[in-house]
Amino acid sequence: MSEKKQNAFMNWMMTKFAPTMQKVIANPWVAAIADAWTRALPIILTGSLIFFYNVFRSYIPALPNLDPIKDFSFGFLSLFLVFIVPFNLMEKKGMAKYAVIAGFLGIAVYCLVLNPVIDENWFLYINYSYFGPTGSFACLVIGEFVACVFYNWTKHNFLEDSALPDFVVGWINNIVPIFLSLLITMIVVKNLGIDVVGIISKLFSPIAALGGTYIGFVLLITIPTILYSLGISSWAFGAVSNPIYFANIAANIAAVEAGQKATLIATSEATFTAALITLGGMGCTLPLVVMALLRGKSKKMKTMGRVCIAPSIFNINEPVVYGFPIAFNPTLMVPMWLCSVIGATIEYAVMKFGLLNIPSKMIQVGQVPAPISTVMITEDMRGILWWAVLFVVYWLIYAPFFKAYDRQCLAEEEAAAEE
Repeated sequence: MSEKKQNAFMNWMMTKFAPTMQKVIANPWVAAIADAWTRALPIILTGSLIFFYNVFRSYIPALPNLDPIKDFSFGFLSLFLVFIVPFNLMEKKGMAKYAVIAGFLGIAVYCLVLNPVIDENWFLYINYSYFGPTGSFACLVIGEFVACVFYNWTKHNFLEDSALPDFVVGWINNIVPIFLSLLITMIVVKNLGIDVVGIISKLFSPIAALGGTYIGFVLLITIPTILYSLGISSWAFGAVSNPIYFANIAANIAAVEAGQKATLIATSEATFTAALITLGGMGCTLPLVVMALLRGKSKKMKTMGRVCIAPSIFNINEPVVYGFPIAFNPTLMVPMWLCSVIGATIEYAVMKFGLLNIPSKMIQVGQVPAPISTVMITEDMRGILWWAVLFVVYWLIYAPFFKAYDRQCLAEEEAAAEE
């Protein structure tokens, strides 16, 4: 690509694409889902700690069984998300006084959608698997449905200017959307016999299926990396990637427990915890930091290398992305994208062809340094070899771009000194 075309492309990315994406992500209906994953992170991490603990328990059977902690944290992930989505939406729309009730309603509607059976002894039978990550897609859609009903009623401020006491007005404005949401759900599920979860699963199956392919895996890595390089948090893409990641790791866990092999590569563990394609953080920035530390000629690069090396070892790269910077820096954005594509390609290939174990434990502790985390999550000593290979690959990708940027920084420093 010629320099003129490259400049035109970067100008389009910065003036058109990035602002448009910022608007999309800032939309409350989208942000309600993206933020739900951030708020649910403590629940995910709690379950992750038990999976991590179980690694040691597999070698020391005398350790106590802590699985109930996992089952009632990570195992209730969808139930928590279906509360958080309408809660978030009502907050973002300036209707915070209705947020908690909207969240509770999300749980009630979701349970009704699962069409539980109540026997003559009042025992309720419900498909527990849909409380966990398996129900991620369904709970996000249902959370949006509840938020839509609640918001579209409450935004009219019905009876706000009436002579009725405020608490009565509040009751009415809560009762109506609660009644409507449950009535609509009851008619659809009970009277019409429609399998809502099944339909949602079919609608989203192409997305889930794409995540199981090479192209899908690369896109799940590359798209958030591009967004990150444009100053947009990769968490924003979690609304798309997280349901796929969590459903896949749940399937891998179930397969191993049934005596089969894990087969799904597109998991958060393969992407983040193993740290092969997020070595130093999103965009594989650790080799760039080491390069700046050891080979930087400009004061800026040497300083950034010293400042960023400790966070990068623990896969925290905000100081790199915004300090070097990589964000909105054409010279370093391109290698960041290339590392994501090439790294994802290599990891997918080695796992697909049995050269490295596919993760089968849900461990979200992404700040464990590689290759320790690589071996921990894959339970495969070959992870050390592939960590070394990928470190060299990323180094070679970043090297020419780093040299160009370092020369640019050095020239700017010399010009400033002359002035």
